[in-house]
Amino acid sequence: MSAECCAPESKVEVGKRRTTLWIALILNFVMFCVEIGASFFADSLSLRADAIDFLGDAANYGISLTVLGLSLRSRAFASIGKATTMGLFGVWVIISAIYNAVNGSYPHAEAMGALGFIALLVNLSVALMLYRFKDGDSNMQSVWLCSRNDAIGNIAVMLAGGGVYLLSSHWPDLAVAMGMGALSLQSCYLVFRAAKSELRTNQQ
Repeated sequence: MSAECCAPESKVEVGKRRTTLWIALILNFVMFCVEIGASFFADSLSLRADAIDFLGDAANYGISLTVLGLSLRSRAFASIGKATTMGLFGVWVIISAIYNAVNGSYPHAEAMGALGFIALLVNLSVALMLYRFKDGDSNMQSVWLCSRNDAIGNIAVMLAGGGVYLLSSHWPDLAVAMGMGALSLQSCYLVFRAAKSELRTNQQ
């Protein structure tokens, strides 16, 4: 195996990624603060799931910043940790949706739509910044998947808000929350698989 495979990245490339990740981290943390409060006001599980996802993404970007420039093995282990977080988030959202299906109340449709739109603008900006890293190592793939999932989730929250308004039911909110949980589980699998492949390559 060639030495280049596991060599640290160039300082220029690390610098570009570090700047992008810092911007993404700050935007995600700000949106978590805004959306977690709005989720309780709107009594919306899909908004709350999106807010917690923002916080998880901010933490994941922080981990990515920590391991930038380190060996492929170190980045792969960090990716496994992030994949585990994605999986736990997905399980929590699905369980919460099932619980709310029995005990939940009626969400505030207008607030869901407004916050979903604001969050979508933020996540599209982050996704565009991270798009060029989507085919990188598992560590950078994970931050791209986080951003992609968020943008999809925001569109779904807006659609759920419309569904709640038109149907006068909390089921669209719960359905979107479960879909976001499933998407998080899929990302967990993809990142974990990529990280395992990198570890096997590192050992050869």
